[in-house]
Amino acid sequence: MTAAIAGLGLGAGLIIAIGAQNAYVLRQGLRRQHVFAVASLCCVIDAGLIALGAGGFASLLQAVPSLPDIAAWGGAAFLGAYSLRSFHAALKPGSLTPENGEAPGANLRGALLTTLALSLLNPHVYLDTVILLGGIAAQYVGTERLAFALGAMAASAIWFYGLAYGARRLAPFFANPRSWRLLDAFVGCVMAAIAISLVISQLSG
Repeated sequence: MTAAIAGLGLGAGLIIAIGAQNAYVLRQGLRRQHVFAVASLCCVIDAGLIALGAGGFASLLQAVPSLPDIAAWGGAAFLGAYSLRSFHAALKPGSLTPENGEAPGANLRGALLTTLALSLLNPHVYLDTVILLGGIAAQYVGTERLAFALGAMAASAIWFYGLAYGARRLAPFFANPRSWRLLDAFVGCVMAAIAISLVISQLSG
């Protein structure tokens, strides 16, 4: 359960950010165009990358036993920097409105292609899911690693479906810079807490 909660918290912290993909999902929700298909594709992509990271690091661990330590310190450094970026964003908040997203596809095929492009053409998605989440997943073994990965996948599903179907109610909230300031501050706290926990676990080990 602890591993699942850690995965859920980290996954949520990484995915909740102003970006083209989230803006597009929000816009589709506002227009009520292919909402389920777009949200589901985003979830499938995230789940696949998370599974690839967790599984890949498990295999690589056999060849490089010191990898978990390297990943832990690297993850702590990245999360620390990420938290600082979130706190900086909280000082200079932006807003997320339908106009920030890419133009939605006129049909299902167009919407799915746009979703694929926004999801896979962003290099940060691989850093977050495959490298960072995969590296931290390597800290767990057996069912705990699976629970961590499932927790991260659950965070993705909750966010994308919640954003897509709650768009009409959430739009006024996300259009308010003050709301993003609070959200960015929360994400920064989550990232900082996880980074500190990684450092403590390495020093105590």
